[in-house]
Amino acid sequence: MGDTTEISWTDATFNPWIGCQHVSPGCDHCYAEAQNAFRKWTAGGAWGPRAERRRTSAATWNNPRRWNAEAPTFTRAYGRRRRVFCASLADVFDNQAPRAWRADLFRLIRETPELDWQLLTKRPQNIARMLPADWGEGYPNVWLGVTAEDAERFRMRWPIVSRVPAARRFLSYEPAIAPLGAIDIRKANCLPDWIILWGRERRPCAGDASSLGSSRARSVLRARHRVLPQAMGHVLEQSAGAGGWALTGRGGALRPSH
Repeated sequence: MGDTTEISWTDATFNPWIGCQHVSPGCDHCYAEAQNAFRKWTAGGAWGPRAERRRTSAATWNNPRRWNAEAPTFTRAYGRRRRVFCASLADVFDNQAPRAWRADLFRLIRETPELDWQLLTKRPQNIARMLPADWGEGYPNVWLGVTAEDAERFRMRWPIVSRVPAARRFLSYEPAIAPLGAIDIRKANCLPDWIILWGRERRPCAGDASSLGSSRARSVLRARHRVLPQAMGHVLEQSAGAGGWALTGRGGALRPSH
């Protein structure tokens, strides 16, 4: 975690604390749990509902402030704002995380307006009651995201996050353990601004660079009854003003026919 990351859809990772627990099949073979078992960030390397949630160091907490100060340099180099994935080794909306730590996190987010914070969760049912009192229509520098590894989790989770006020909302379809199928996203409050795509076939860890597979790729999503273009890649981004989608990242760009 830190200034650089191998996660292709973000620029840096920040973990306010470490520790989590399984909530669905997408948590199987969790990379964070495996790393913690080896590095023992939490007491005894334990993971789960009764395991420790360990707050990270003051130096780690200072990283976003430094990135915020470096924003002009980053923007000149990359032509956009720095994106920060929070939290790759935890879940911001975990019931077991102390409320005071979460308050400190949102205070830090307010102090770093030049960063785009990507908050990704498998617990969207907790978001509304855990947001700060001044959230309003959403902090302008926060993206809210939810993971959906199959059709069941998509139907459970996306409608919830789609109704939470946010500057940007995104869907992570990783690990892609089963097709999302022909789902009419219009039943939710809005479409995702981003869809992160990543397959999991033979390799055990979420985020492995394994192919989506052609049959799965053809049936991942339908939006407005139109099949979205699919490929092994990183991000489907909604095209401004067109209601269309583009696949961005190392895989290049694919735009649908209308």
